Amino acid sequence: MKIGNSPEMHAPAQVGTERSGAADAGRAQGHAAGGAKKAGGAEASAHVALSSNASSLISGVSDEGSFDAAKVQRISQAIAEGKFSVNAEAIADKLIANAQEMVSRMSPH
Repeated sequence: MKIGNSPEMHAPAQVGTERSGAADAGRAQGHAAGGAKKAGGAEASAHVALSSNASSLISGVSDEGSFDAAKVQRISQAIAEGKFSVNAEAIADKLIANAQEMVSRMSPH
């Protein structure tokens, strides 16, 4: 006996009903949203609690010093004017130092 060829299976009650792809996509979005909207149409809200580790990571990140807009502007201007030069030796030294640091972290002491 082949799967799906059961003699007990009956034909669907509605044959010939056509659906457009757009209608199926809309229906899928409605199901995917699930409980996103309440019965009254208002957006549902969710309460999220962060662990102490996540909270400490967020509070430890400061926006100051991590991004220097003036420096980015100077470098962008130098590139646009064709005056930006790359010190390949300095980049290579930093890449090697970073690789050595990563390897030392991974190797057992």
